[in-house]
Amino acid sequence: MTTTVPRFEELIAPSHWRTVEFISDLHLQASEPATVAAFEHYLRTTEADALFILGDLFEVWVGDDTIDEPGSFEARGCAALGAASQCRPLYFMHGNRDFLAGPAFLRRTGMTGLADPTVLVFGHQRIVLSHGDLLCLDDVDYQRFRIQARSSAWQDAFLAQPLATRRTQARGIRQESEAKKQSGVTYADVDGPAAIGWLQAAGASTMVHGHTHRPAEHTLAPGLARVVLSDWDAAALPPRLETLRLSAQGLERIALDPR
Repeated sequence: MTTTVPRFEELIAPSHWRTVEFISDLHLQASEPATVAAFEHYLRTTEADALFILGDLFEVWVGDDTIDEPGSFEARGCAALGAASQCRPLYFMHGNRDFLAGPAFLRRTGMTGLADPTVLVFGHQRIVLSHGDLLCLDDVDYQRFRIQARSSAWQDAFLAQPLATRRTQARGIRQESEAKKQSGVTYADVDGPAAIGWLQAAGASTMVHGHTHRPAEHTLAPGLARVVLSDWDAAALPPRLETLRLSAQGLERIALDPR
């Protein structure tokens, strides 16, 4: 499967920003309290001038009306994000699990939505930011579903269902996903030539993305690289809790203490 080079939105970092941090694939859910606690602690203690969340912050998001459900997990998450956004700018890019997070979610959290992809201009550095799923071209079935699920018709039909029905469907999707992982299936990775095409079109040397859960630094061509963010799991041995920090000196992985 092929992909066309998308239109790149551009975000120019204010001159007073000294460090920004990138995270993705936390897959926050009530059944993983250690990861939730680690994220809330991180929000309270990070000293970054801005935080970029590049998709799959939540394991699933079935609609913004979940925020108003008394005692919901989503309401707790939005409260933590809202408090953090009072201290520094927070930017949010949709992933394949939370692509239904909408305007009410952004208003409640105080975050700014980011198009996928976006070029971050940080001093003299130009960095392409993406969740990463759009570049996994070998996963043809997913790419077809992605096109369908991003359509207003599909989303309107899904969100028109009662909240309880949507939650039940989401549980079924998660169970299918877990069964697929347990079967040992190999997931598609980012397509190298497509990533190079994005970087060249954006006039950038580096791409930062998540989605694949394969943290690494890949040299794509002379002067071109992609850096993959880690997923989060505080209960893993050893814990996977990591942020990617950008400063004038470049990119640096920062391991976080589990809480």
